Amino acid sequence: MASVAEIFKTMTYGPAPESATGALDWLKEHDATFGHFIDGEFTRPGESRFETTNPATGLLLATVSQGGDEDIERAVQAARAAQPGWEALGGHGRARFLYALARQVQKHSRLFAVLESLDNGKPIRETRDLDIPLVARHFYHHAGWAQLRDTEMPGAKPLGVIGQIIPWNFPLLMLSWKIAPAIAMGNTVVLKPAEFTPLTALLFAEICQRIGLPKGVINIVTGDGTTGAALVAHPDVNKIAFTGSTDVGRKIRQSTAGSGKKLSLELGGKSPFIVFEDADLDSAVEGVVDAIWLNQGQVCCAGSRLLVQESIEEKFLEKLRRRMDLLRVGDPLDKATDIGAIVAPVQLARITELVNAGVAEGADIFQGTCPASECGGCFYPPTLLTGVSPASTVVQEEIFGPVLVALPFRTAAEAVALANNTRYGLAASLWTENITLSLDIAGKLKAGVVWVNSSNLLDAAAGFGGFRESGFGREGGREGLWEYITTSYPSSAEERGKTGRGAATRNERAGEMDQTPKLFIGGKQVRPDSGYSLRVGDLEVGEGNRKDIRNAVEAARAAAGKWATTSGHGRAQILYYLAENLEQRAESFDADELQKSIEVLFACAAWADKYDGAMHRVAQKAITLAIPEPLGVIGVGCPAAYPLLGFISAVAPALAMGSVVVAVPSEINPIPATRLYQVLETSDVPAGVVNIVTGKQKPLLETLSGHDDVEGVWMIAAPKDLKKSVETLSAGNMKRLWTPESPLPDLQEALREATQIKNVWIPYTDELPW
Repeated sequence: MASVAEIFKTMTYGPAPESATGALDWLKEHDATFGHFIDGEFTRPGESRFETTNPATGLLLATVSQGGDEDIERAVQAARAAQPGWEALGGHGRARFLYALARQVQKHSRLFAVLESLDNGKPIRETRDLDIPLVARHFYHHAGWAQLRDTEMPGAKPLGVIGQIIPWNFPLLMLSWKIAPAIAMGNTVVLKPAEFTPLTALLFAEICQRIGLPKGVINIVTGDGTTGAALVAHPDVNKIAFTGSTDVGRKIRQSTAGSGKKLSLELGGKSPFIVFEDADLDSAVEGVVDAIWLNQGQVCCAGSRLLVQESIEEKFLEKLRRRMDLLRVGDPLDKATDIGAIVAPVQLARITELVNAGVAEGADIFQGTCPASECGGCFYPPTLLTGVSPASTVVQEEIFGPVLVALPFRTAAEAVALANNTRYGLAASLWTENITLSLDIAGKLKAGVVWVNSSNLLDAAAGFGGFRESGFGREGGREGLWEYITTSYPSSAEERGKTGRGAATRNERAGEMDQTPKLFIGGKQVRPDSGYSLRVGDLEVGEGNRKDIRNAVEAARAAAGKWATTSGHGRAQILYYLAENLEQRAESFDADELQKSIEVLFACAAWADKYDGAMHRVAQKAITLAIPEPLGVIGVGCPAAYPLLGFISAVAPALAMGSVVVAVPSEINPIPATRLYQVLETSDVPAGVVNIVTGKQKPLLETLSGHDDVEGVWMIAAPKDLKKSVETLSAGNMKRLWTPESPLPDLQEALREATQIKNVWIPYTDELPW
C-alpha cells in the first residue's frame, strides 16, 4: 500500500471548470451584437462591425460596432453637455454614484470575471481573485476622493472632457483606473476599450444605466485604432489618458502637440527582477511566477528580466526550472489553470518571432514539461531564455508574453547597471533579506514602482506609472488625481506685456567698456560656439546654438547625480545664499522684480527640505512609500514677461527639488538673466547645476526637446507654435512636458513638475510565529 507521501507525489489535478452559462446568457440577451454607449443609451449596432472571439477556442463571442468620427463626435458632445451638471452635483453627490458603481461590480463580480476570461483568455482565478476585487476597490477609493476633493485639494477644478484609451491585457481594471479618478474629480469621459476585449466595458455600461448615472458622464465607443485616433484628434477633448505600447504613445504625443490637451501615458516596460544571494530563494521563485507568468506575461510591468547574483545563479535557475514543470497551461475557465491563452493570433506570432530571434542570437531555451493545451486556441508555454547578453533582442525588446530572460551579476552596483540598461522605467522587483540593501537599491533603480520581496502588488491608494519611455503621469493614489484637475490660471495681458528693467541702452552705458555677456555653462562664462551675438535693444548677448546646448546638457548631466543626492537642507542653504547675493546686486535689477525674486528663492529654499512624500494606506499588508525624486535634467524656456522674476520662478523650484537645468532666458530681454552669472558663481551653486544659453528660443528649445539625455522640458507662457514643435520633438524619449500659460506659475505645481513619484512597496505581516 502506497504511503501518503508517495500518493502526494503522484497526485494530479482534476478538472475544476467554471461555468460560462451566465456570461453566455448575457451575450444572448443582446443577440451577441452591441452598439456604443453614448449619452446614457446604447446605440443601434452600426453597419461597420468587428468580431470579438474567445482566444482559448477561437470561437465567436459577439460582434461589436466599429466607431467612426460621427460616433466620437456624438460621445464628446454628450460628455461636454453633461460636464457642468456633473461638477455642480458636488463631491458628495459624485461620491454616491462612485459608491454605487463599486457595489454593482461586487454584486455582479462572477459575471464580470467569467466574461473577462472568455474575452481575454486569462485564468478565471486571476479575474475572480485579483482583477474584479481591485476594480471595486478603485471605485470605493475614489468615492472617498470625490467627497474630499474640495477640502484636500483647494482650488482644484476638473479639466472637462477626458478621452481614455485602454489596452486588452486588463480590460475592466484599466477601465476602473481611468474612469474612477476622472469622474471623481468632476470630469466626464469618453472611453475606447481595446478592440480585442470590449465586452466587460459594455457590461459596465449597463450598470451605469442601472444606478441612474447622469447621461453623458460616461460614454463608451468601441472600435480599433482608427476610433482611438479620432478620439485623440477631437478638438473638444481636454485630456487624453492612454495605456498601451510606447510606439502608439509616441504617436499620440506627436498628434496632440500644440493642441493644448493634457496628456498622461502609461506605456511599455522591460522590468528587472533582481535576486541577491541572501534572498529566500523559494519565495523568490514564487515571486518570479507572479512577476512574469501572471496573465501569460501580458503585463506592462512584468518582471521579464531576471537578474540573479552569480553565486546562486545555478541553484536558483534549477529551482525555477522545476517550478516551471509544474505550471499548468490550458482552459482559462479551469480553476486549476496557471497560464491561459494569448489574447490573439497576432500577439502569439510576435511572441514566437521574438523568441526565435533570441535563440538565433545564441540564447538557450527551456520550456519545461507542462502539457500543451487541448483547447485549440492561442497558447504559448512558459519560457526561460539563458545565455543572453545585455544587448540581446530578447533582453531589450518588450515581448509581452510568458517569456523570461536571465542574466547573472556579481555586485550590487552591477545589478543596478544591468537593471537600468533599458529605455523603459516602469517597475522593478528586488529580493533580499537585507533591508538596508533593498532600500539602497530601490533608490537607485530608474523605475516608477519598486517591489521589495514581492511583485505585481497594485492598489488604488498607490500611484502607478513609469519613467523614461514607460511614459509619464500616475494612476492611483493622490498623485493620480493631479492628472485630472487644474489649478492653473491664465496670465493677464499686463503680465504678458511686462518686460521689466534690464535692456539697457548704449546711451545709459556711455563710456563703459563693451561687456557683451557670454553663455553660462558648467559653472563658467563661455563664448558661444557660433561666434555670433544677438542684438537686444542697443546691447548684444551671445547667440547659442546646438553645440552650446549639447555642452550645457553634458554639464548638467555631470552635475545631476551629486545635486540629486544633496540633502534638502543643503540645497536650501544654497538657495538662501543665492537670495542674499542677489539682493547685494539690487542696482542691476528692477526693484519690484528683485524683491519678488528673493521671496521666490526663500519659498523654494523653505520647501527644499519640506516637500515630503507619503506612506500610502494600501489594502494589502505593506508599507508603500511614495517618494518624490528629482526629474533630472530639465530644459527651461523662460517667459518673455518678467525677465528676472520669470527666470527665478522657473529655475528655483527645479533646483529645490534636486533637478538641474539648462535655461534659455527671455529672448526679448535676456539681460537680467545674464546678470545672474556672477551671483551663481559666488553662491556655492555647483558647476553644471544651472546652465544658461542665450539666443533665439525656438531653435534652442527644439534642440533640447530632441536631446535624449534631457528628462523634461518646461515652456513658460510660450507661444502656441513653439509648444507644438517642442511637444512633437519630445516624443523621441517621451520627455515630461510642462507648459503653464502664466509667466509666474503656481509654486506648488512647479514643485510637482520638478519631481516624479516612485512607489516602493515593502510587505510585512502581523501574524507572529509565537
